[in-house]
Amino acid sequence: MAVETRKTTCNRDCPDACGMLVDVEDGKAVRLRGDPEHPVTRGFLCLRTNRFLERQYSNERLLSPLVRTNGELREASWEEALDLVARELTRIKRESGPAAIFHYRSGGSLGLLKHLSDYFFEKLGPVTIHRGDICGGAGEAAQRADFGDCDSNSLDDLESSRTIVLWGKNVYCSSPHLLPVLRRARERGARLALVDPVRTRTADLTELHLQPHPGGDAAVAFGVARFLDERGSLDPDCAKFCEGLPSYLEIVRGKTVDEWAREADVPARDLVSLASLYERGPSAILVGWGMQRRTNGAANIRAVDALAAVSGNMGRPGGGSLFYWRRRAAFDLSFIEGAKVAPRTISEPLFGPDLLAAKDPPVRAVWISCGNPVVMLPESDTIAHALASRELVVVVDSFLTDTARLAHVVLPTTTLLEDDDLLGAYGHHYLAASSPVIDRPDGVRTDLEILQGLAARVGLSDLMRGSARDWKRRLLAPLERETRVSLEDIERAPVHSPRAKRVIFSGNTFATPSGKARLLETAPAPPPPHDGEYPLRLCSLSTDKAQGSQTSAACESVPLEATVHPDAARGIASGERAFLASRLGRLPVIVRLDERQRRDVVLVPKGGWHTRSRAANALIRARTTDLGEGAAYYDEDVRLEHAI
Repeated sequence: MAVETRKTTCNRDCPDACGMLVDVEDGKAVRLRGDPEHPVTRGFLCLRTNRFLERQYSNERLLSPLVRTNGELREASWEEALDLVARELTRIKRESGPAAIFHYRSGGSLGLLKHLSDYFFEKLGPVTIHRGDICGGAGEAAQRADFGDCDSNSLDDLESSRTIVLWGKNVYCSSPHLLPVLRRARERGARLALVDPVRTRTADLTELHLQPHPGGDAAVAFGVARFLDERGSLDPDCAKFCEGLPSYLEIVRGKTVDEWAREADVPARDLVSLASLYERGPSAILVGWGMQRRTNGAANIRAVDALAAVSGNMGRPGGGSLFYWRRRAAFDLSFIEGAKVAPRTISEPLFGPDLLAAKDPPVRAVWISCGNPVVMLPESDTIAHALASRELVVVVDSFLTDTARLAHVVLPTTTLLEDDDLLGAYGHHYLAASSPVIDRPDGVRTDLEILQGLAARVGLSDLMRGSARDWKRRLLAPLERETRVSLEDIERAPVHSPRAKRVIFSGNTFATPSGKARLLETAPAPPPPHDGEYPLRLCSLSTDKAQGSQTSAACESVPLEATVHPDAARGIASGERAFLASRLGRLPVIVRLDERQRRDVVLVPKGGWHTRSRAANALIRARTTDLGEGAAYYDEDVRLEHAI
């Protein structure tokens, strides 16, 4: 049978939202490629998605609903599973009110139709929902505080940059489609620098790498600003478009460049080199997600934002402090009211403790979609205990994850190759559609069909009526009226969002009430001091081997690899087995030595299975960031212990 090539878009939690070409033979996907016509994908996929067919056709995939009976999950019909869920939700709502139901949707799929679960549960209740954002909560809150909005210049505006600073951003792993952009910029004469406590392959792309101590980013930003201030290189008009300038400058001038370098624990000459590169302008800062996942995370971002503002690099082609591209801005989700009507919210980073502490009424039922909180949120054991002690836990997933293993009902859903949805990206401004390129297996339903089946059982059929295409049109209707961009246009090819600006805050006019950038006016709190008994700061990092926690049993069959500087290994040899311990617990690891790393950090991959003792979040306490209720993942102190 002839091979047919079909197009779709990757919907997984990644900034790139890649266009994909899928070769299909006899109804089966046999090859995946990046779409060469997609303006960002440009013909290649990340390593994770290149391997997705292994996951698509894995024998671990769920092909029918599961229902817990006598403590064990067994296969069930859709009718039995949905009848059970509807009956229990109705009973719990009647007995304790809708606040006793907790709806948790995370970001494992970025399809816009996934928001319809928010809509359904709002109309069923409204029920308890989560607040905060484990991924970018602190960074988004910081940029809204500074600029009134959180968005970025068009990606191709980097072609105008003379200097690009990658600040806590490992592009090889987390933003691979930035690589061609950066290489083209370098060929045109742009200079590249990296600020990151961790040594990654991205350092090889740059001419300068600063490795501050974990959480020391604000000190680096203040040191650069002090250098520019001493040289008279701040924008001469910055007082006209910056609020709080005197207080900010008081912070910056409170230490010399050398003192800021010592506070950041970087060589003063390297800080001066970074400042000299940044002074060239226009200079863009590409801000990574890790630096804001700390208790002082928003302050770190605000210090970087302030540097970009006072140097005149905001609102300027080739400049900016670029953290997030607004992926939902083109779509109409206004019919979902969220926290405005919810009777109660639970902090996402504090999922386990907050769920256990919820009273009047206690949370009795939890619905989980697009997420695996046991693995991906702090305090894995607390979350597992919280879920195991509920009356009803329903998980919508394609695989039996650690979270799904605790459910009373597991409802199998579609994969990215079977998805029918709309996508915006958070690494660029292109809008795209996903379309099913292969048929889903018998026994599997889309998230929308699952909600519609449940709605029919609780008297909300009319609310959820409509095909995926009908809902796509509803989400796009205002944009189509304003700009004539239609669903058909987006299905044919990616469309640059008409609502996105090539240069945000052009002319240094910001989205704040005053129209000025708001500079931080108090010195940020330093990162927490090291626990003397636990001398290493844990960095649980993205890996090119798996997307989030989407890994197979085969990948989880060996202990975590823990990478440390030889001087931090406590005499443990490379390749030797050991334990990685925090005050919450310990995990078995295989130690790898790397003299390029700082002596106060240990690196492990994120997303490992909790049931295989590979979930780094089992070691991390549930704590929030200073703004935005993000998760302070990277402030946990640990130590290596010899295996007995």
